Amino acid sequence: MNNISPKDLKDWIDSSKDHDIIDVREPWEREVGYIDGSEHIVMNLLTTSLDKIRKDCDVVVYCRSGARSAAVAHHLETQLGYTNIHNLEGGITAWAEQVDPNCEVA
Repeated sequence: MNNISPKDLKDWIDSSKDHDIIDVREPWEREVGYIDGSEHIVMNLLTTSLDKIRKDCDVVVYCRSGARSAAVAHHLETQLGYTNIHNLEGGITAWAEQVDPNCEVA
């Protein structure tokens, strides 16, 4: 599994690099705040939403702190054959601290 720092993800967003961002948190967490442009796929519904996870570009998954998204990234790679998955280091908490101080975190 690859990790990506919040600042590197911001660089990807700013450079228009082809990528997807997936928020695996619970709906109530997302209501508080999220990374703009991210798709919401609740962690326990992942296997029913695989059609939303592309294999032809880099995909960044995130949660609050990086633990749940690391588990999702590991599952996508080891069980489902994805090779393009990146876990956001520190999750949305690190994103809010390092990149977007206006992003609220539940």
